Amino acid sequence: MRNLPVRMARWSAGHPWRAIVCWLLFVVLCLGVGITVGGNPATTEDFRIGEAGRAEAMAAEGGLQQRPVERVLITARPGTGRLDLNAAEAAALDIADRMRGLVEVRSVATPVRAADNTAVRVDVTMKGPELEGKKHVDALLAQTEAVRKANPGLRVEETGSPSISKGVDKLRGDDLSRTEMIALPVTLVTLLLVFSSVVMALVPLLLALTSIAAAVGLSMLASHVFPDAGIGTNVILLIGLAVGVDYTLFYLKREREERAASGGRLSPQAVVELAAATSGRAVVLSGLAVAVSSATLFLADDVIFSSIATGAIVVTLVAVLSSLTVLPALLATLGRRAERRAVRREERAARRGQAARPTRQPKTGPGRLTTAVLRPVSKHPAAALTGTVLVLLALAAPVLGLKLTDMGRETHSRSIVAMQTYDRLNAAFPELKSMHQIVVRADADRSAEVTAALRQLAADVGDDPRLSGTSQLSTSPDQRISMLQLQVPYYVSTDQAQSSLHDIRDTFVPRTVGKVTGAETAVTGDVARYTDYPTHQRQKLPLIIGALLLVTFAMTVWAFRSLVLGLVGILLNLLSAAASLGVLVLCFQHTWAEGLLDFDSTGSIGSRVPLFLFVILFGLSMDYQVFVISRVREAAMNGVPTRKAVIDGIGSSAGVVTSAAVVMVTVFASFAALHLIEMKQIGFSLAVAVLLDAFVIRMLILPALMLLLGEANWWPSRGIRRARSRIPAPRPQQKVS
Repeated sequence: MRNLPVRMARWSAGHPWRAIVCWLLFVVLCLGVGITVGGNPATTEDFRIGEAGRAEAMAAEGGLQQRPVERVLITARPGTGRLDLNAAEAAALDIADRMRGLVEVRSVATPVRAADNTAVRVDVTMKGPELEGKKHVDALLAQTEAVRKANPGLRVEETGSPSISKGVDKLRGDDLSRTEMIALPVTLVTLLLVFSSVVMALVPLLLALTSIAAAVGLSMLASHVFPDAGIGTNVILLIGLAVGVDYTLFYLKREREERAASGGRLSPQAVVELAAATSGRAVVLSGLAVAVSSATLFLADDVIFSSIATGAIVVTLVAVLSSLTVLPALLATLGRRAERRAVRREERAARRGQAARPTRQPKTGPGRLTTAVLRPVSKHPAAALTGTVLVLLALAAPVLGLKLTDMGRETHSRSIVAMQTYDRLNAAFPELKSMHQIVVRADADRSAEVTAALRQLAADVGDDPRLSGTSQLSTSPDQRISMLQLQVPYYVSTDQAQSSLHDIRDTFVPRTVGKVTGAETAVTGDVARYTDYPTHQRQKLPLIIGALLLVTFAMTVWAFRSLVLGLVGILLNLLSAAASLGVLVLCFQHTWAEGLLDFDSTGSIGSRVPLFLFVILFGLSMDYQVFVISRVREAAMNGVPTRKAVIDGIGSSAGVVTSAAVVMVTVFASFAALHLIEMKQIGFSLAVAVLLDAFVIRMLILPALMLLLGEANWWPSRGIRRARSRIPAPRPQQKVS
């Protein structure tokens, strides 16, 4: 009763209004400082990965970096017959003149006519870095709209990386708003069913939302160390609502149990302290496990995963802080109000000469469903363990066919207007679908040799059917950097685009510019970016999973002083993660679930999804692991035989684990409704993973395994034996005659 969670709870329960005001001030301060300082968004340089990233850095060194480009497409309006080329070219010239007058525009190319005369396009290059184009694209879209209105007989539309990125951001924002409208009410209904009280149901939700608000502010500050890739707020919302409600549920569940056990004999403050002595420690351990697990994402050496790790760590630690500080104050305040209401009821009953109705105590212990599930597991643990493990291994089998790809531009939802234009542009000008860029850095006196080698390379691939035959050669003003751009009339994911990249890197570059003495060469472009990112992820995956297993093992051993439980935690987490990933592959790499889940299959899984799934699931699984095993160990420390401790501990914790899982599944499943395919895959896989972890791993496999292990669960710790030795043996009863 002297550990830190208890001391914090004691002060908070003893000074509830101070604690509540301090928490609100903390939230406002975090959010205010974050907004004042502002976030630090990731730059183009932060996204460079692999050989493609190295080539982009070399190109930028010579001022040849890729810039934001918008393309205005002019075609005939549907149903009006063939395109009037004279009218289209007049509109194109009008657009070019308008665009040249904008401060956001760097250059405007000469209008280009499609080979079949069905379209005319105007390429507009914007100023500034590639990633910042979406911030300034509105001025260009306005000019395109003006020309469209002036030419009602033509279809004038605009697309490009800036306008597509702007559309994706808007779609993501709309989707997130919709998920909030779904997740929050369902979470509230779930909590109402758990507590049968509006006030008690609102407490976890309000604490989660305030924790999210504080975390958003703190993440803005953290972004100045770990730049935000644009998904930090999404991660904070996703993880914050889940763990925020979870930790509050753990605490509330124990507080209700202690209140019921005391029968009203203990004060609200004493009940809160008892809850803090048990669940408070579990919450701290769970939060640390999630934070440390998330920190392994920094090993990915990727700004996107660094952003995810930062958001997850910040919101988890803030949620832990809220459960240790303001939650005890709220519970003590609500408890005192309940006591005053009970006293007033007794006084009113006494004035009427009636006996007051006893205060209804919350239900404790395992429910009927939990009892029904645990009964056969306790009777036949070996059969239960074998059967459930075989089922999960069968679900994990599709992982053997896992195909990882980068979910690039072509996978974006066609509900984005710019993506519809993108499809029509690529149909009219197939050479724009993708490209290769061969970048060479050499001394200025070798510029002529490099240029000749690049021209030879262009000639060598000129008749290659996988390329369009269109090339462009550029050289930096200081003659040190040269770049050859080759257009590819295939999307980046196709076999033609992929094989052409491999041949250029492995064959054409080595036998041309590769022979220039002292020249450094690298290949980038749309295809290279698409290829190098998944390769980078696959290379980092073993390192991160190894670190994750080590962290999970160390945290479990530290929490329970048991090497056996550490190994059990690793095996169970691997099993649930593999099974959920197998279900993801089964659904998303094939087409049978497209109508059910509203997506168009790419035949692959986003390269970021497995890593995100493993790390977040390992962290969240530790929530359940710590809470459940803490209850089992607590019973064993009180002298209960291990077999009974397992049944009682898992039975008493099953209700809160189930409730927490329902909340998590609701939050994650709402993300499965997003239009962005990678976010959909992440939400779906996490929802499946939590379902399997809470209802199969913790209700079937864990109790069966712990029952079979018996006393070996606690090896090599002697804490259980020492605790039992201190419990006095029951005195034998004497027969009294």
